[in-house]
Amino acid sequence: MEALVRAGVSFLGFEGGEPLLRRDLPAILEEAHARFHTSLVTNGWLLEHRLTEIARHLDVLFVSLDGIGETHDRLRGIPRSFERAVAGIKASRHDVPTVISYTVTRENLDHAERVVELADSLDVGLTVQVAYDYRNAEPMSPDRAGLLQTIERLRDLKRSGAPIMESVEYFDAIVDSWYRGRPWRCKPWLTINIDPTGRIVLPCYVLPEYHGGVPAWEVDIRRLWNSFDWAPYATCNRCALACYLEPSLFRWTNFAHVRERVVAATWRYARRAARDAMRRRPAGPIPIESRDA
Repeated sequence: MEALVRAGVSFLGFEGGEPLLRRDLPAILEEAHARFHTSLVTNGWLLEHRLTEIARHLDVLFVSLDGIGETHDRLRGIPRSFERAVAGIKASRHDVPTVISYTVTRENLDHAERVVELADSLDVGLTVQVAYDYRNAEPMSPDRAGLLQTIERLRDLKRSGAPIMESVEYFDAIVDSWYRGRPWRCKPWLTINIDPTGRIVLPCYVLPEYHGGVPAWEVDIRRLWNSFDWAPYATCNRCALACYLEPSLFRWTNFAHVRERVVAATWRYARRAARDAMRRRPAGPIPIESRDA
């Protein structure tokens, strides 16, 4: 983690596998939260059981859902996994900002609007990803015509106030690139990916399918980043992962970006900090009314 601090990293996210299977996860998150804005992605199966161990060390918690009810259970291969995930969301939303993470595939394409409705009813956020057609995901990638309709519908829901984290520009960029031949310029250097063994994944975790290179603690990350040839990947556009696309789209000159990503996010963070401070505030003495006998 100190190598990432020296590199200037501000945000650190933990994904899986399933992070909640690690017994030492609370200690890891505590170390991370002392240095970074910290997030975690979980399938939610163990969330209720381990929430009290991790909540205070997180700024954002993502819970993966692949659809509603039986569809999610079938895609996960575990009965009651949807029930357990939703129970975890209901428990966590009061202790840490919670977001449903939904990946659009050909198996759940028709669940997109229902997942939005679920996030709204639970009063949590929603982040949307599109299954990328690399070796492990190709069988799940949605068909182009159906995907276009879903993307446009999600964009309309975002405009109408749905709790979707991605910007309108995010959905516009996917449509423009994949359907109209107008690519967006990817900036993969804005995100550092590290595999489970601690090795840095370059240029991103999509193209090499999460195969890492040099260990993060054995290299000057700033020097590595400044010497790496990023140019060939600027117009890749082969994925639509928000962790790459959204930062690549951000412009300080775009008022909508600044309002949503900076002003609104700062306000939400300040509200949570104030709420947490009130929770930690010790209760005062109970006044005792004395009366003369």
